Amino acid sequence: MSWQEAVTTSVTGLGFDLVEIERSAGGLLRITIDMPFVPGQPEQFITVEDCESVTKQLRFLLEVENVDYHRMEVGSPGIDRLLRGDADFARFAGEVVDITLKEPIGATDSGVAPNRKKFRGTLEAVSEGQWQLVWSDEPPVKPGVRVSKKREAAPLQAMQFEFADVREARLAPIVDFRGRKPKAAPSAAQ
Repeated sequence: MSWQEAVTTSVTGLGFDLVEIERSAGGLLRITIDMPFVPGQPEQFITVEDCESVTKQLRFLLEVENVDYHRMEVGSPGIDRLLRGDADFARFAGEVVDITLKEPIGATDSGVAPNRKKFRGTLEAVSEGQWQLVWSDEPPVKPGVRVSKKREAAPLQAMQFEFADVREARLAPIVDFRGRKPKAAPSAAQ
C-alpha cells in the first residue's frame, strides 16, 4: 500500500472524506478534508478541532511510512471549493458556482459572446450527467443604491452542459455576514 492510500484509509477511518493530497515546493504537504455528504441531512462543516485530530493521526502515520516532508497543513476545501465531478455537482445543486469551460460555447444568436468560457450562475440538475447553469448578465446592485420598481430585470440565460465540458468548477465565494441561510427544501415537482 502506498503512503497516499494509507493517508486515505486513515482519514476515512476518522470519519472524514479526503478531498486532496498536495505536495508543494519546500516540503509542504497539504491535506484537504471534508465531512461526508449525506443527502437529506444538514450540511456539516470542518472545524479546527477536526483538522487538529487529523494532523495528529497523520503525523504518526507519515513517520511510520517514512514520508519526507517539512511541514503539513490540514484544512477544509474553503468557500471557493473545487467541484470535482458529478457527485459534487449533485451536492451543490442550487448553489452559485463559477464555471470555466474547455471550449467556448457562445453563439451570436443566443446573446452570449462567441468566445466566452467563464460563467457564474446557479447550478441545476437536468438529468443524469446533464447540468444547467442559469445566470443573468445584469451587474449586481451596489449597496445603498436605490433601484426603481419600474426597472426591468435583465433576462435569465441558461446553458446545458456535461461535466466533461468543464475545465474548472468552483463554488462562488459569496460571503454573507448575516449568517448562513439553510437550503430550500426540494420541491415536489422535482
